[in-house]
This record gives sequence, C-alpha cells and structure tokens, in this order.
Amino acid sequence: MKDLQEILAIARDVGWGAADILRSYYHGTVPDSNLAVQYKQNEPVTVADIAASQYILDRLQTAFGHENFAYISEETYQSPLSQDNSKWVWIIDPLDGTRGFIEQTGDYAVHIALVKETRPVLAVVVVPESEKLYFATIGKGTFVETRNGAVPLQLSFTPDTRQIADFTVVVSCSHRNQRLDYLLQNLPFAHQKAVGSVGCKIATILEQQADVYISLSGKSAPKDWDIAAPELILNEAGGKFTHFDGGVLQYNTGDINQWGGLLASNGHAHDLLCQEAARILEQWGND
Repeated sequence: MKDLQEILAIARDVGWGAADILRSYYHGTVPDSNLAVQYKQNEPVTVADIAASQYILDRLQTAFGHENFAYISEETYQSPLSQDNSKWVWIIDPLDGTRGFIEQTGDYAVHIALVKETRPVLAVVVVPESEKLYFATIGKGTFVETRNGAVPLQLSFTPDTRQIADFTVVVSCSHRNQRLDYLLQNLPFAHQKAVGSVGCKIATILEQQADVYISLSGKSAPKDWDIAAPELILNEAGGKFTHFDGGVLQYNTGDINQWGGLLASNGHAHDLLCQEAARILEQWGND
C-alpha cells in the first residue's frame, strides 16, 4: 500500500477536482446545469451530488482499487462498495450542505476521509466558494491550501481569557429540534452564527470566526460522512470534537449514524462546555 502522504497527495487532487465539478453546477457553467432536485430519506440530492460522487469514487478506485480499501459514500453506502470488511475505508461526502448549494448560500463542502478500523487517519475538506482545501493526517497537523500553495493551520494555544458568554456558537440552518434549541437557549453564548454544512461550520472555527459547534441528534443524526473528515482536521489543528461525555467518535462501526450529543470547539473550555451541555439536557429530561 502507498505511503499515507502519497495517498494524501492523491486525495487532495481529487478534492480540488470535485470542487471544480460542484462549482461548475453552482455557477451554471456546464451544459444543462439544471439541478433536478430529488429527495432521498427527506434529504435533497442533485445531479451535482451524483456527478461529484462518481468522480471521487472513480478517481480513488483507479488509484487504490478494492484490494485494501472499502468505500462508504453518501450516495453509495448501501451498495456493494461499502460491504467490504477492510480495515481501511474511504468515507466520502461529495456534497455536504446540499441545501446551501441549492439555495446559493455558498455553504457547501467536499469531505474525503480515510478511516483505519474506526478512526480517521487522513482527511480533506474543500470549501469550493472560498477556494480553500483543508487537509490533515494523523499526528502531522492541519494545513490549509489555496491554488497558490499550502500553509500550516494551528489554533492558538495562548490562554483564552474570554468567558463562555463571549463565545460564538455556529449552528445549523436547517437541522434543528426542540432539545437542541433548548440547549442553545440555556448555554450562555453571546453570539450565534448560522452556517450550512458541517465542513463549513468547522472551517469557521478554524478561521476563528466561531468557537463552538454542537450537534444533537433527534429523529435523525449526522452520518459518518458528515463528521469524519472535519473531525480529524479540527483535532489536528488543536481543537476538539467529542461526544458530550468526552468520548472519542467512532466510524465504520456498522451504524452510519452519529447519535447523541457532539461538541466541536477550538479547544478552549471544551470539557466545561461538554459538562454544561450534558447538565442542561438532564434538566430538559426532568422538566
């Protein structure tokens, strides 16, 4: 098998290629760029999702084949591609934030993660409209790449003297439920910033435009492909992304759903935020 850095170079190139495909649909520069929106399990799917998915899978399978790797994609996770018991699994979201893509908010991203057994070891997140690609490998840090090159991206480790009340929380534009609203109302954040796409939310933390992101499952939950790539990129930059109890996220477990409460932060007061979130949810249960 290729070295992880060689694999990363290919994944980065694939990420840029997928971003170019999505932008061509987003900006209407391809023939017949009508998105022809359909719905799968109440989530929108467009021809752009399918085109980017096919491109990513074709490129990765041409480069790496099936011998050592399985593939789990939002568009193909129930197909034979994902039925392999390989310990190396590509987890792919070709278009994270389809609603933002359709509504032309700019909040959409490409996620590509390589998971070894249950944990990501390589990740690429591309935000096409900002023309930035974030990438990381386990233990090697996070980088942000533009068309002109890549530079390390490290969240500050200098003491943050702000109180939690001064933090900005980035929230979903559409995936909300009563428990999450209750939680956000009772956490003392000064500011909320609505952003679509988990990849874009984590990018706002990396770019120091927000401090915290909270996911709380209801009838549905975020999927492995929503979380795996952004999680590694945030962690390798010095942030944290855990369950409310501090537990490490697991992928490729046989259940694609990430149930429960998840909290991502720039690392400052992460444990305290998790404890507060758990305490407030316990109050909800007792009300």
